[in-house]
This record gives sequence, structure tokens and C-alpha cells, in this order.
Amino acid sequence: MIGWVIINLSVAAKAFQLKDSLSLSMILYQIFCLLYVMDYFWYEEYMTSTWDIIAENLGFMLVFGDLVWIPFTFSIQGWWLLTHKPDLTKAAAILDVLIFIIGYRVFRGSNKQKHIFKKDPTARIWGEPPKVIGGKLLASGYWGISRHCNYLGDLLLAFSFSLPCGASSFVPYFYPMYLLLLLLWRERRDEAKCREKYKEDWATYCKLVPWRIIPYLY
Repeated sequence: MIGWVIINLSVAAKAFQLKDSLSLSMILYQIFCLLYVMDYFWYEEYMTSTWDIIAENLGFMLVFGDLVWIPFTFSIQGWWLLTHKPDLTKAAAILDVLIFIIGYRVFRGSNKQKHIFKKDPTARIWGEPPKVIGGKLLASGYWGISRHCNYLGDLLLAFSFSLPCGASSFVPYFYPMYLLLLLLWRERRDEAKCREKYKEDWATYCKLVPWRIIPYLY
């Protein structure tokens, strides 16, 4: 994450050196990414409840991903904006900001609810007592909307990073498309493990919350 920020700031510095200013697209991209990373460290405790910590073992994939893949591929939008200047309208910029805000609220809110529930299963969710299946499965709040709502928030955030680049190229959309494929695969793997672990309780949860990631769509 820190490497990603360093590369982004270096790209911003180069853009300013070349043009004596930063485009609206570059400003939005830089702000969104910086807020995302700052949030990651501010709520670092919540990471202990995520798949990355619970299920992924320390090895090549995790080390390579953190030290190489994240900083050098998640920053593609910034590199692309160095040599391209998309015509970003104010309406498009406002829409992108709204997507970022919605994505952030869903991503952070869902992870926070899950973390709090694991620490205190009686804690209220959105002001109401939590609905719990089998004593372990939270079916309230965001987790009563879709079974992997945190993935939806993460995807919205990823697309908000790329939308300032416009629609003239697929290159800036490498990160959200990669993340989409990764989360679809991870969601399937997570579902299989949960079926095996929770058995009938998971089947009950799936009936109560039929949507995997995107409500009324998937």
C-alpha cells in the first residue's frame, strides 16, 4: 500500500513538472487512492476479520502481491494519465465522486459490521439487534443485503479510480477488471468453504440473503 502511494505521488510530481498543473482526472485519482490507503491503515484492526488474514497463508502469492503487484499495477491509471488528457466534464466528475462515496460506505461499513459482530455478537446493527443464524452468521445490515457486500464496495471503489480516465482505452481499467475476476473467484471459493463449515446454517442464510454480491443482479 505504501509503495502504491509513493508511485502515485511520483507520477503526480512528474505530471506537475511537465504541465505546471494537475488535470481534474489526475486530482480525483490521486485523492481517491490516497483516501483509500489512509483508510486502510486507520482501520487496520478490521483487516484481522478479512479473507486475506484468515484464509491466505504467508507465501509467494501474498509477498509478491504486496511488494510488486499492488504498487506497480494498481497505479496504471496514474501512468496512463501522464500521457493522456481525457475530457472529464463536471457532471462526470461529480458522478465519479458519488460512486467513490457509495463504494466507500459499503466497503468500510460492511467490514466494520462484520468485525464488530465477531467481537460482540450482541452489538446493534443500524440501531437494531443483529439477526444471527446458527449463532455465527450475521444476516443484518449490509450482510442482510448480499452475502459478500464488501466485495461490491471494493469494486465500486476500484471503478471510481479508473473512471477519471474516461472511456477511450481499456488500459486504465486493468485494476477494476482484474479485481472483478479475483473477487468472483474468491466469492466462489468462499461459498464452498462456508457450505462445508456451516452446513445447514449456510443454506438457511442463502435462502434469507439470495444475492451473492450485487443485490437483484448476482
